[in-house]
Amino acid sequence: MSTCCATSPTTLSIGTISLPQVCFLRQIQHFILASGSPRRRRLLEDAGLVFDVVLAPPEVEEGVAPGLEAEAEAMRRASAKADYVEKMNQGAFVLGADTVVVLEGEILGKPSSAEDASRMLGLLSGRTHEVITAFALLGADSRREEAVTTKVSLRAVDGETIGRYVESGEPMDKAGAYAIQGLGGSLVDRVEGSYTNVVGLPVAEVLNALMRCGVVTDAPLHSAI
Repeated sequence: MSTCCATSPTTLSIGTISLPQVCFLRQIQHFILASGSPRRRRLLEDAGLVFDVVLAPPEVEEGVAPGLEAEAEAMRRASAKADYVEKMNQGAFVLGADTVVVLEGEILGKPSSAEDASRMLGLLSGRTHEVITAFALLGADSRREEAVTTKVSLRAVDGETIGRYVESGEPMDKAGAYAIQGLGGSLVDRVEGSYTNVVGLPVAEVLNALMRCGVVTDAPLHSAI
């Protein structure tokens, strides 16, 4: 089995979103996404990939394991999803992922109420936090795990602005109570690292893992004679 280490993030401005150029990639193996996130599905579909979605039951990833750092907690959840689905679909490649928002060591999960969303956004306002997405790719007797960190700075916003955003309903199913790809993007001042990582999946790193596992290849469709 092999394990990948995270690569160092690069700096991007919020206005220069750039997805990997995947037109030269050819998918040669099917795989399963062990996540119900529509944002992760969209990112993979936009990369031209074909996959099934199979979900682990909620109790597989519920709660926060005591004593774990944020990155280790994200990896625990991602691996738990992938492990469960892989056991149900032996022989298949399975991709599990989990995203956490961290402010000064505190993990901010999905808000439990509108009040909780307002509290989180108030904490994040005018400050820089980290978004960590961990993923695990299992299959063919291999295991590749990686966690990618992006730093995000939010503008300083007042309570009225936070209230209007919370009323939109968008924060309610998002870690950290905002969606950078939606209305929440207007709250963001700066992004340092992978933009897609904040959306829910570090696409470049996932594509590299898929290539190393033989799910996709950059080889030509026909060999030169």
